[in-house]
Amino acid sequence: MHELSIAQSLLDIIVDESQRHRLGRVDKVRLRIGELAAVVPESLRFCFDLVSRDTVAGGAVIEIETVAVAARCDKCDLSFEVKERVFQCPQCGEPVFEMLGGRELEVVNIEGETGGEDG
Repeated sequence: MHELSIAQSLLDIIVDESQRHRLGRVDKVRLRIGELAAVVPESLRFCFDLVSRDTVAGGAVIEIETVAVAARCDKCDLSFEVKERVFQCPQCGEPVFEMLGGRELEVVNIEGETGGEDG
């Protein structure tokens, strides 16, 4: 289950960013994950709950936006959303090899509360 290593990397990013922005607690993390990124959202949430216990991100909600697979046809220059993993241009029927999206795994934002007064 590679979601465990992804969850740990995600936690590392969150801890670094929370220190940089002086967050005492992280409440919510928004992610963009492509359909072809081979990540199971519920497994990622479960693993994140495990690795984030007793950290600044313990109990944080993970919101996931799924990014559709998109491609571009070299022959007719049409950009389109790939349906049912058929990499064929719907306009001209040519096989398509240029991916525009669908493999992302990005942290969009982190929401939390500051750790107290900056005195």
